[in-house]
Order: sequence, then structure tokens, then C-alpha cells
Amino acid sequence: MDEENAAETVCAGCGTVAEGTPVTWICSRERGQARYFCETCARTNIRAIEGRLDSPWW
Repeated sequence: MDEENAAETVCAGCGTVAEGTPVTWICSRERGQARYFCETCARTNIRAIEGRLDSPWW
């Protein structure tokens, strides 16, 4: 396992913690920072994500 996947990833929406970065999570660039969202948060907010709305909006 490489160093990038060794750390935990926290969902910016609900706070779920995962080991590494799951391939089913999405990454959104907001104001220059990467924010990760779990499957549940991504599915719930997919239209806002595709519309490139910052997560505080949704």
C-alpha cells in the first residue's frame, strides 16, 4: 500500500471515515482544496455536484 492510500479519508458531508480513499467516493475541488464525499452524500447531492455548486450551498 502506498503512502497516499495509507491515511484515512473523511467525508466532508457526513463525517464518515474510511481507510485510504475509496474508489466509490468522489473528490470535489472547492476554493483550491480537495473535499471528499462518501457514496451516500454523493448520491444525495449529485445534481449540485455536477452543477459545480460549492458544498455549503447544498
